[in-house]
Amino acid sequence: MTTDRAISVLNDLIETSKDGEKGFRKCAEDTSSPDLRQVFLEAASHCQTSAQELQDEVAALGGSPEEGGSVSGAIHRGWIDLKSSIKPRDNLAILEECERGEDFAKHRYEEALSKDMPDTARTIVQRQHRGVIANHDRIRDLRNSYR
Repeated sequence: MTTDRAISVLNDLIETSKDGEKGFRKCAEDTSSPDLRQVFLEAASHCQTSAQELQDEVAALGGSPEEGGSVSGAIHRGWIDLKSSIKPRDNLAILEECERGEDFAKHRYEEALSKDMPDTARTIVQRQHRGVIANHDRIRDLRNSYR
């Protein structure tokens, strides 16, 4: 894989991480549960740290790091806002949307890991992928506890 292609893959993951950060912050605003709010804020912070780490790696590879989230992430948050204006959001619905976002993040990381990239980048992506899976499972378990 060329360095340019690796930078593109990492920039895609930066967008995914930024989307996750914004999504979790939105969920923290929407929940009525202080415990869930804390979970969501911790997840948002983790996403922010992941994005920064990826941005640093893109810069180290000589690229220009992505700064924002994706259009699809913004559309998803807009859809959540629209649904919540029609029907009040309960914690189960919020957790279901979070899990949907984490499913997307898992898929994006798995796609990235199928690509060839420098060893330092692969190490970062593998570690972050494990974090995404752990976070997904935590959200899934919380969702199940609200059913």
